[in-house]
Amino acid sequence: MLRIYLLQLWFNLSDPAVEEALYDSARAGLARIDLGREPAPDETTVCKFRHLLEKHKLGEALFKAVNRHCMSRASR
Repeated sequence: MLRIYLLQLWFNLSDPAVEEALYDSARAGLARIDLGREPAPDETTVCKFRHLLEKHKLGEALFKAVNRHCMSRASR
C-alpha cells in the first residue's frame, strides 16, 4: 500500500485514477503488484490508507524520506 501511495503522489493521481493506473503494467510494476496473483486494491482501500497516513501526519514524512533515499542512490 505504501508503494501505491507513493505512486499516487509521484504521478499526482486521484484515488480512482491510481486504482485504474494499477492495471497499467508499468505502474503495477512500480507498485510491485502481480495482478495474476492478487487483485489491485480498490479506490476505497487506497483512500482509507491515505487518510490513515494523513491523520497521523506520516504521509509527508514518508514521501520526503523515500525521495531522499532515491536521490542518494541516484548520486552513487
